[in-house]
Amino acid sequence: MSPFIRKYTNDEQLQQDVNKLSQKGIDKDNVYVLAHDSDRSKRVADNADANTIGLNEMNLKSAVGNLFNKKGDELRTKLKEVGLSDVEANNYEEELDEGKILLVVTNTDNVEEILTNTL
Repeated sequence: MSPFIRKYTNDEQLQQDVNKLSQKGIDKDNVYVLAHDSDRSKRVADNADANTIGLNEMNLKSAVGNLFNKKGDELRTKLKEVGLSDVEANNYEEELDEGKILLVVTNTDNVEEILTNTL
């Protein structure tokens, strides 16, 4: 199953949505933040109490390969490691190039319902 992914231009909105997920019992271990700039990813993830896609989520070959990859290749590899196809990873990497930040949620079925429900 592919992960749930939502694009944001506003870091605060992403943080609010992570809060909603946490309040509804979504395990923080399944919630990731990814931006083109790794400092932004870390800052937003720390503020939202979420994770970044790092060594724990990647196999050894991908992690070592990322040491030598260009930024775009690194981002596509990270997206593929959480379950996206090559085409999906390419499309989302283009969104990251445009300054968007991604919320990635793995291992859950009801994330979209939680985030669209305003109760």
